[in-house]
Amino acid sequence: MSAVGYAYLREALGLTAFAPKRPAIIKPVTRKTEINGCLAIPRNIAPGEGEYLQHILFALKHEGVNLAILAEALPRIEPGALLDALGQSPNGIYIRKACFLWEAFSAQQLDQPAPVRGAVAPLFDPEHYITGLSVRNARWRIDFNGLGSLRYCATVERTPAIQKLLDADILTRAQEFMASLPRDMMDRAINWAYLHETSDSFAIEKEAPTEDKSRRFIQLLRQAHDRRALSEEYLVELQNSTVSNPLDQAALFRHQQNHLHNGLRGAAGVSYVPPAPELLRELMDELMAFANEAAAQVDPLVVAAVTSFGFVFLHPFMDGNGRLSRFLIHQTLCRAGALDNGLLLPVSVAMKRQEQDYLLTLQEFSRPARERWSVTWLDGDRLAFDFLGQSSIYRFWDATASVEFTLRMAKHALEVELREEAEFLERYDRVIKAVNERFDIRGSDLSRLVMMCLDNRGVVSKHRRKQFEYSVPPGAFDCIEEQARKVLPTAQDAAD
Repeated sequence: MSAVGYAYLREALGLTAFAPKRPAIIKPVTRKTEINGCLAIPRNIAPGEGEYLQHILFALKHEGVNLAILAEALPRIEPGALLDALGQSPNGIYIRKACFLWEAFSAQQLDQPAPVRGAVAPLFDPEHYITGLSVRNARWRIDFNGLGSLRYCATVERTPAIQKLLDADILTRAQEFMASLPRDMMDRAINWAYLHETSDSFAIEKEAPTEDKSRRFIQLLRQAHDRRALSEEYLVELQNSTVSNPLDQAALFRHQQNHLHNGLRGAAGVSYVPPAPELLRELMDELMAFANEAAAQVDPLVVAAVTSFGFVFLHPFMDGNGRLSRFLIHQTLCRAGALDNGLLLPVSVAMKRQEQDYLLTLQEFSRPARERWSVTWLDGDRLAFDFLGQSSIYRFWDATASVEFTLRMAKHALEVELREEAEFLERYDRVIKAVNERFDIRGSDLSRLVMMCLDNRGVVSKHRRKQFEYSVPPGAFDCIEEQARKVLPTAQDAAD
């Protein structure tokens, strides 16, 4: 079995770009077929050994657009080879795409013999990719429609799972659901969302926030509705709001190398290395430009996912990047006008519940990126970092898994977290009202007992009865249990 297309280019040219998710491989098949995670290719349509341009054209036609591999491979192609292929097919879509990208990645211009006359073609096929605003290159009659630019671009395949989630119209349904609640209940559900989004975002970082930290982060979440555009100044303000230690508060994007560690000593403890500071600034400018401009053309949840995960992969600060990356989901949705009336979609709550999936989604990028760095332990806490890859691994990344995960978490936040809290509040109100009609109990005591009883499947524990025995009439405990069991779903309800 021999590699074809992108997989061949990566191996034959020794490229540092990540391996394609579905490598094309010559197999004994009669037509192109997906088999066990690879693209099986008949030998008769596969380019030959050393035919690098033909492998590029094959990949563009059969595998789609992999900018990270193309950014490394195309500059290796001689201009004459491109012009020869163009002469054989002057209006061919794939040779025009190759010429367009060759000029972009090599910073040179081909000596084009005659103007291209073929129909304008998008670089990314909208049937197979989520695309952005089109920018036409008149020279090659190719529309660049990626999620970003040719300096920084995320790729999102339009998989069946992603398309189904997009069709669910999660944001509209969230607005409609909250609007259907009585005003008082909506306000309480939103307040719950802010509190739990804060605590779970810190919990993902293995932190238990102080009251001051929680208050500042909730204030930060509420400020997202101001709809400010992303800038270095604004992100520094946000970072300073989430980091309490003055020594860890940033003044600018980082000017030194940072890394994530896993608790082990020395180089083995380095689990991820983001781009070097000089590359970081350029890529952050591109990411911010995308985030500020794309929401008008692209589904806001897609923009939120690319912005959030793109931010954490670039890691522009020495501390606070994780919490900020999740805040940026909320901030992006607010800026796009997708969340009104102070609404918050508690995605961090959903992420905390599915923390292993979140980690795996991050590792899809972080693990292969770590392999492109040589890390040497010097002494103490000092490490030396040597990047063995190309900037294209950070410039052009596959955000498909990140987008699908974010969409799933948004759906979970709506269908489980917000709905369950609204149902809890409705049950709570009914029990409080019924008990108040029969007993005179201090409001704070009754509130605590009802919440604990509802959380404990309609039972007031012996410990709680003893704790409140001098402030709550004995019959009230049984009344709370009776009323709670009336409102709690039965086993049959849960099965339905």
